[in-house]
Amino acid sequence: MAEEMPKTYDPAVNEPAILQKWLDGGYYRRRPGVGDCTVTIPPPNVTGKLHMGHATDDSIQDAIVRMARMRGKSTRWILGTDHAGIATQTKVDKKLKEEGISRLEIGRDKFIDACWDWTHEYGGIIQDQIKRMGCSIDFEDEHFTMDADYAEAVRKVFCDWYHDGLIYRGKRIVNWCPSCTTAISDDEAEYKQEDGHLWHLRYPLTEPVNGQDYIVVATTRPETMLGDTGIAVSPKDPEKEAFVGKTVILPIVNREIPIFSDWHVDAGFGSGFVKVTPAHDPNDYAMGQAHDLPQINIFDEHAVVVEGYGEFSGMTREQCREAVLAWFEEHGLLDHVEDHDHSVMHCYRCDNTLEPWLSEQWFVAVDKLKEPALKAVEDGRVTFHPARWTQTYTTWMENLKDWCISRQLWWGHRIPVFYCEDCGWEDACMEDVHVCPKCGSTHVHQDENVLDTWFSSQLWTFATQGWPQKPELLEGHHPTTALVTARDIIALWVARMIMSSLYFLDEVPFHDVVIYPTILAKDGSRMSKSKGNGVDPMDLIGMYGADAMRFNLLTLCTTNQDVKFDANIDKKTKQLVDSPRTDQARSFVTKIWNASRFLLMNMEGYTPGAPVAETAADAWMFSRLAKASRSVTEGIEQYTFGEMARGVQTFFWNEVCDWYIEITKGRLNDESTRLQAQRNLIFVLDASLRLMHPLMPFVTEAIWDTMPASWLDVDPATGEASRADALIVAAWPEPDALAQYVDEDAERSFELLRTVVTAARSTRARYRLSPREELDLVVRAGAADVEALEGLRGTIESLARTSSLVMGADVDKPAASTAIVEGGVEVFIVLEGKVDLSAEKARIEKEIASSEKELAGLKRMLANEGFISKAAPAVVEGKRARAAELADALEALKGQLADFS
Repeated sequence: MAEEMPKTYDPAVNEPAILQKWLDGGYYRRRPGVGDCTVTIPPPNVTGKLHMGHATDDSIQDAIVRMARMRGKSTRWILGTDHAGIATQTKVDKKLKEEGISRLEIGRDKFIDACWDWTHEYGGIIQDQIKRMGCSIDFEDEHFTMDADYAEAVRKVFCDWYHDGLIYRGKRIVNWCPSCTTAISDDEAEYKQEDGHLWHLRYPLTEPVNGQDYIVVATTRPETMLGDTGIAVSPKDPEKEAFVGKTVILPIVNREIPIFSDWHVDAGFGSGFVKVTPAHDPNDYAMGQAHDLPQINIFDEHAVVVEGYGEFSGMTREQCREAVLAWFEEHGLLDHVEDHDHSVMHCYRCDNTLEPWLSEQWFVAVDKLKEPALKAVEDGRVTFHPARWTQTYTTWMENLKDWCISRQLWWGHRIPVFYCEDCGWEDACMEDVHVCPKCGSTHVHQDENVLDTWFSSQLWTFATQGWPQKPELLEGHHPTTALVTARDIIALWVARMIMSSLYFLDEVPFHDVVIYPTILAKDGSRMSKSKGNGVDPMDLIGMYGADAMRFNLLTLCTTNQDVKFDANIDKKTKQLVDSPRTDQARSFVTKIWNASRFLLMNMEGYTPGAPVAETAADAWMFSRLAKASRSVTEGIEQYTFGEMARGVQTFFWNEVCDWYIEITKGRLNDESTRLQAQRNLIFVLDASLRLMHPLMPFVTEAIWDTMPASWLDVDPATGEASRADALIVAAWPEPDALAQYVDEDAERSFELLRTVVTAARSTRARYRLSPREELDLVVRAGAADVEALEGLRGTIESLARTSSLVMGADVDKPAASTAIVEGGVEVFIVLEGKVDLSAEKARIEKEIASSEKELAGLKRMLANEGFISKAAPAVVEGKRARAAELADALEALKGQLADFS
């Protein structure tokens, strides 16, 4: 046992060995059990790498699954990746370009082959990283959104919705990426604030109005004026009423266009006259529909001006803008220019500016889908954690518009609609069609577009479990237990999963949606490669171990929307330097190892047996253990990971190690008490390791592997011990089973003891007294508390190292003593003869004066707006932290000074 545990724990050596043990043992596979815990991993991009969001997500999921497995449930954690249409096609395009090849040259089939080659080469990276994290996912049950079975499910959904009238094709405004040359959904467009201008352009009236020969329109996009087909004013603007019904001559193209009123117009924006370009703006499109305006698309798929516009044809958007403005200025029609900051849509993949563009696309009509999905959340069949995200979901669903599902890509699920070029037949079909079923023509072709990646991933919970080929496999495993995901895809993915699952299975896809906080860089900005502030989870694992990284991430999972990750990055190399919080988590891992090693070194002569509360410390510890079991169990069940994880650390480090082991180890040297002390310690250690296993699986498994059986392994009916093969499948310390140990009186008594002993220890530390220095203590408390403390007198005198101990309800405070008050107990420690009171008072007064001076300077600095605006965020944060530290120190120093008054 003890000799099997090295003196130090090395994650780099231990973690891979334990991982192999789990894999070889087949512990990740689904096993029969009572109840079900099925979780589907949000499919990362097939060519992606693990980032901090993935690491947080997977740590949460693994905690859920590991506890369920230990509780004897049938667990299934489903692995899979997404084909990531735009991302993968972009990478393969780039690779081909580097080789001097264009996808247009090699054709669709060979390009798709190249995409498959790419996924085979890079697709396993993230799975290996997930494995290294210790995620107990079934790696033998892997899925991919382009697999044949999955593709069949996607095709069935499209065909069924098409035939049910929920999918249609139409010409509408979409967000178009000229670089990726595909439509982008509204939810995938990223808005960025940019410095811009508001150009005021003069449009000549066909006939004067109120003595005016022209109107002035204000626009942020003068280049689109080539496609203007109307001018709109607000119906709430009486000054513009005389212009309604009149027309202007559109400069450059000499098109006569009408002036009309519409509620879309804000009378306070610009000049109050708004140019309307129905083919290049969503609001303009709506106004064009309402007022029957022509829709003129002036750009091609690359955002280049099409033929028919003279010198402007062939220009990019940027070139066209400059040329149009130059033309207006040359002809005296550029009225004036204002600075104007505005929000501009960018492609979430290539960061190119998106173009609102009129094009023919495929859409899902969502009206029949969204009401059932809204109701599922309203009636509690799906619950969001934290609850505030319910409103985000509800608001988005209530305002949901028809979903554009077509993408102008080659990599992805090709839309299964076929057309006959001869008779015009069209249909969505489960099988490829080569001969027209209507006229017999062989001139049949398939739609060129592919489906939005989110269309296929919306089926994730059921298409990965046999649907539609073997729907019986879903029995007992659907709805799944929980979906753990980021807030960014509540609309993109979560809502669509609920809609599709309700439509095809008549049930929700999951019971709970767990939204974890967004992990930000140390300065509060978004992590990104380009900024050089991103943290690679693999670097953290290499530096601190997977357990430390996982535990730290779980402590960050609070109800906050965003959390800053404590990591320092070298600005030049962009490499991780350190992460103090993860280092603290590693210290906790080390503490678990060292404490366990000490106990196992003292197990000579041990035999399994029932824990018995022979001492007050035993009764207190068993009660605290029972409550820890309930806290951890409920924390994982209710997804309150941050609070739960911090509670686990307080319990094991402060209560088990610093108090119970310290108090109990003396009994290990007494033959009369040794065996029962061993049994109690092993019982507490074993239960603690089981509770910590879902959070820190590696170190707990490594220790448990060297342990003897505990009472948790003993069958109460037979008295025989039967130990599991591995901690990962050991029985969970159920709160109900441990409830018998809850003893409030024992806890209260021992907490009183801890208060007195801690007061003595902290006083020694405060006044720099030797730990061996005996002290005179006087304790004033209520009669019941005094009675409880008297029953623990011997333990208090030993732990507090007292020369005298007086306790009572009416005792007086001794002269020259310090007072510590906590929990209704006053502890007086006599300092006379121990401390030079006058010198100590002078020292404290000097330290107070110095701290007050420094704090005053910091307050002036932090009140200076110039400093706050110019200094680096990290510097400001450091000053604030120092100010808070000084304020706390001053409070403590003034408390010490009061001891001498």
